[in-house]
Formats: sequence, C-alpha cells, structure tokens
Amino acid sequence: MKYALIGCGRIAINHIKAVIKNQLEFVAVCDIVPENMTALLQKGGLEKDTSIRHYTDYRKMLEENEIELVGIATESGIHAEIALYCIDHGVNCIIEKPIAMSIRDAEEIIRRSEEKGVKVAACHQNRFNLAVQELRRALEAGRFGKLSHGSIHVRWNRDENYYTQAPWRGKWASDGGALMNQCIHGIDLLRWMLGDEVEEVYGQTRQQFHDYLEAEDVGMAVVKFRNGAVATIEGTTNVYPRNLEETLYIFGEKGTVKLGGKSTNNIDVWQFADETEADAQNRGLQEQTSNVYGNGHSSLYADMIQAVQENRKPYVDAVAGRNALELVLAVYKSQKTGLPVRLPLTDFASTEMTGEFSK
Repeated sequence: MKYALIGCGRIAINHIKAVIKNQLEFVAVCDIVPENMTALLQKGGLEKDTSIRHYTDYRKMLEENEIELVGIATESGIHAEIALYCIDHGVNCIIEKPIAMSIRDAEEIIRRSEEKGVKVAACHQNRFNLAVQELRRALEAGRFGKLSHGSIHVRWNRDENYYTQAPWRGKWASDGGALMNQCIHGIDLLRWMLGDEVEEVYGQTRQQFHDYLEAEDVGMAVVKFRNGAVATIEGTTNVYPRNLEETLYIFGEKGTVKLGGKSTNNIDVWQFADETEADAQNRGLQEQTSNVYGNGHSSLYADMIQAVQENRKPYVDAVAGRNALELVLAVYKSQKTGLPVRLPLTDFASTEMTGEFSK
C-alpha cells in the first residue's frame, strides 16, 4: 500500500516505526521545514532510501504521487484541513489526535469520508494496549455486571522546554491545553469503556504554572453517562518533577479493574466474581514501552491496512475521534460558561476559549 506521512514532529517516529513494521510502500514525506524530514528519516534509519520523495506542500505531494494512505501528524490545528483535502482526493487517513479542533470539522470529516468511501482512523493507539484489550474483552463479556463508575487520571509533566520546542503547543487555535493534547487518549478510553453515550459534563480547568501558554495545564470533570454510570476526569501537566501515571479505573457490581503505568499499559488490579484461569495471568500484566506513546501505533496501522483491504470500518474510526474530542470540548465549554453541558455538542471549537486565562 502506497503511503505518505504529513508532519515530522515529536510523534512522527512512531508512525515511521509502524510503516516499517507493516511493510508499507513509503512514497513521500511532507513537512513545511525541510530539515525536519531529513532528521526524522535519519532517526528511523531511512536516510539512504532515495525513493522517499520530500515535499513542503501536501497538495503538491498528492498531485504528483499515487497515494492510498496518509498519516497526518502535524500540529493539531490543521489536522482537519489536511484530512478533508485528502478525503476529497480519495486518500485514506490516519489522523493523530485530536481528529479536529471543532465539532463542526470532526462531523465534516465523518460525513465526507462516508460520502467518498474513504477510511479514516483516529490515532487513539492506546486502545491497542494489551491491558486495555483485556479490559475491553471483560466488559464485552459482561463480567462487570452493572457499571457503577470509573475515572481517568493523567498525571504528567511538561516543562517550558517542551513548549518552546514547538510554538504551536498550548495555543487555542493550534493545540488546546493538557486535556486536549496529553489527556485525550485517557479520555477516549474512559468514554469507550463506560458506554460511549454521555449525557452531561461539568468541568473546571485552570492555568496554574504555565502562564506563557494560552490554555489550561490542569482540568477536572464529572461525566454522567446515559447508562447511569458516572465518571471523573483528572488531567494535568503539572506533576513535579516528571510523568507519574496514566491510570484508568472501572468499577462494576461484579468486577474492579485498575489499569496503570505511564500510559495505561499495566494491569494493577483485576478482580471479578467469576474467577477464570486467565485472571491470574492478567494480574500483574505489564507491557514494556519505550515512551508514553506506547506500542499501539503499529497495531493501529495494521488494522487500518486491513480495514482498507476488507472494506470495513477501522477499529478506531472517525466517530471515535469525534467522541473523544467532544468530551474535551464539553469540559472547555463548561469552564467557559460555569455550567454543566448537555451532550451532544452541536457546535463548539477550542478557539471559543480564547482569552479564558488572560482575564
């Protein structure tokens, strides 16, 4: 399958590794800074591959090459613009999170991809973590019984150096804050595990230590689900002195699970009323990862390739990307209005938060 990567920043090496592992035909790479392309290919051990063409304009890249699949790993604020252009040109897309910065753009990605018969995957790769997959199987098998509640805690550290590396970070138009950038993976898992259908969100966000940003560095929320479950979200980049944990709890009448580690890659607690032989093995499961991004990109790519070949929806489709985005934007809207927010959100964008912390 002919592949191109658009955007060569911090996360792009995970896409390169996934491309190599899945033996895609790497046709072209694109970034507005030529040096970024060179550095990335060198990092991925592909600097001697002269068949990979370099572009600073993704439109020209699509015009000059036959491409079946693109990875979009640019700054968040232009994900939707690039994705919609690719969709209009019949190219399947893997879009880094968040899928867009507004509900309207996310809905348009879904609508146009369905209209054109193009596959879109949202890059919520933690759904493929071994621990997450085990939890999902237990949920789908009904082992929790009635769900009571759950929570996600993303307790990470991002210092000024991280933000100066890429000036688009922490801005409302191009990124959002801790909830949108760092915590959206955990927020995606929480929503997915507790039934997806959210009724109401009440949230509070703050900018405590990162006054050189526009957006929040800590956010808290209470989420009410249609099935009666409730949940809490805690997301921050204020943990001293380094990343602490990303922890997901799910509580049901017949089961309790806690996923931990740096990015929900370990099973810390695994208790069910209907004990099985496999349960003993699951307790203490630890998936080794080299960084907080985990190992899921390769699995997400493998699934996307199959989805295109089999003409089915990807495991993590555009609707999943929209749902995670919606929950973050609902917390933002609640902070802005001081009121609970009913879902579905029909129209809200991160740029509506402009000036929130400069009062």
